[in-house]
Amino acid sequence: MDTENLKFALERSWCRATCYPGLMDDWSEENPSLGQCAVTCLVVQDYLGGDILYCKHLHHYWNEVDGEEIDFTRDQFKDKTVCMDEKRTRDYLLNSKGAREARTPERYEFLKERVELFLDEKKD
Repeated sequence: MDTENLKFALERSWCRATCYPGLMDDWSEENPSLGQCAVTCLVVQDYLGGDILYCKHLHHYWNEVDGEEIDFTRDQFKDKTVCMDEKRTRDYLLNSKGAREARTPERYEFLKERVELFLDEKKD
């Protein structure tokens, strides 16, 4: 999978329904990456593999693939510094108490479906 095509598909697929519930009221098309980091890094991992990184300070997730950091949602933080505190597992993002409270599994599945539809349409 080409990274730029995946980024494009994700950006077109983000919506209020895929946003972290605590940020849904603030989500807008002007800041579409807001609240999308956990579900986005799961979709990125589906296509590209790699590890999931986590910043405790900003409660932010992104990916590392073959030694390269991939963070399609970093722009939601503007001038704030994001630093890796630890790696998190896919299981943690989908099955922890916090993930269930944030409806991460459902939001991830919805985003994944939207990305797949977008990529399928782009092939035609």
